[in-house]
Amino acid sequence: MPVPPPRLGVNVDHVATLRNARGGERPDPVRAALLAIEAGADGITAHLREDRRHIRDADMARLKAEISKPLNFEMAATDDMLRISLATKPHAVCLVPERRQELTTEGGLDVVGQHNALAPFIAKLTDVGIRVSLFIAADPRQIEMAAKLRAPVVELHTGAWCDAVVDGHAEKAAAEWQRIVAGVGLARSAGLEVHAGHGLDYATAETISALPEIAELNIGYFMIGEAIFAGLAETVRAMRAAMDRGRSKADGAKGSTRP
Repeated sequence: MPVPPPRLGVNVDHVATLRNARGGERPDPVRAALLAIEAGADGITAHLREDRRHIRDADMARLKAEISKPLNFEMAATDDMLRISLATKPHAVCLVPERRQELTTEGGLDVVGQHNALAPFIAKLTDVGIRVSLFIAADPRQIEMAAKLRAPVVELHTGAWCDAVVDGHAEKAAAEWQRIVAGVGLARSAGLEVHAGHGLDYATAETISALPEIAELNIGYFMIGEAIFAGLAETVRAMRAAMDRGRSKADGAKGSTRP
């Protein structure tokens, strides 16, 4: 049987970043989400940060009300975000680490160190039918704890691998790739659905899509940047094509440790 293609989640955070640079209402991240879905996105991701630097509360409410595909609500594990997510009721919540001074999410959530706080948090979301994903490094201890916490999904942080590829650091890229491959295998063996994201472009998305265990990629910054030149619809279609090319290699990629 052919391996189903990975789903593409388009992150619209940086449409909101551009809007907020001048204030006002344009460009509208909800309009971008609708266009991405029309072009083939399987879902929309948006990160409501505590400092509201891009996505706003009203954006999350409108996304939930107006899009026809699943909404993936990225957020920190705080009481305020829990309240908002329970009111919004997205399809999924992805719990991520967050620091005010960072430019973007710098690493995975420490589910080992935060186990006691995360367990009731995950339970409250699960109780109302929200699917919980944990954004973590491809580290065995983190993956094993994610399974113990009974979150059904992990999203593996691909940033270090993508940065090494872009910077031409072949040895580091190879090491990070092997860590991702091992992490994907461990997560699936623990019964977790595996997603991936952070720093992905056409080339790295194609590569990682060749891992048949990968069910979903969530991609934002690269796609919004490319959309300036090619248009958002064309960028979504090009990313979908790259992922499909990678998935077509899935049978040969099983067990591979090479990018």
